[in-house]
Amino acid sequence: MNLVHKFMRIFFHLLYHPFAFAYDLVAATVSFGKWNDWVREILPFITGTRILELGHGPGHLQRILLDLNLDPVAMDESAQMGILAKRRLGNRHKLARGLAQQLPFANNSFDCVVSTFPTEYIFHAQTLSEIRRCLSDGGRLIVLPVAWPKSRFLKWLYQVTGESPMDGQESYRLKIQTPFTNAGFDTEVKIVEVQSGILIIVIANK
Repeated sequence: MNLVHKFMRIFFHLLYHPFAFAYDLVAATVSFGKWNDWVREILPFITGTRILELGHGPGHLQRILLDLNLDPVAMDESAQMGILAKRRLGNRHKLARGLAQQLPFANNSFDCVVSTFPTEYIFHAQTLSEIRRCLSDGGRLIVLPVAWPKSRFLKWLYQVTGESPMDGQESYRLKIQTPFTNAGFDTEVKIVEVQSGILIIVIANK
């Protein structure tokens, strides 16, 4: 692991834990205020009503799913993020704390699992095995791992931090498909262009 990746791992640990209160500010800054708009781009791909969100963060997507009259459940490893999400959702929340590699849910519990801007855990074989176990037959996993803002400075910044692949979008698309395919999913990686950026969305069907 190079020095930049070590730094980013430390940075994200701090952002998700002791500095979780600053998460929304950081997300808004690096995306020019488009972070939540990008998250909404996964909505057309959601199937069914029983939804599990991995890495719920401060709870924005949970609020959206509840407002759509879906039946969402969410889990995050960070206790601090859980506090923020509960404040946002009030008594409507169904939040759990735990690791994606050990999901505390029964087999075939969900129609769809979603994860937006997760860290590298989402690509781990054990994570994907657990997700597949918890999905119903024909269920779907949707992951939004990265976005490129349409800004020269931020594009450069994402490249420097390792959040944007140096070889371009197509190379990255092919690279990230492999873990999902190896886990037994029928996988498609979409490159979605919106006014504010270019998004990579993984659609993995059980």
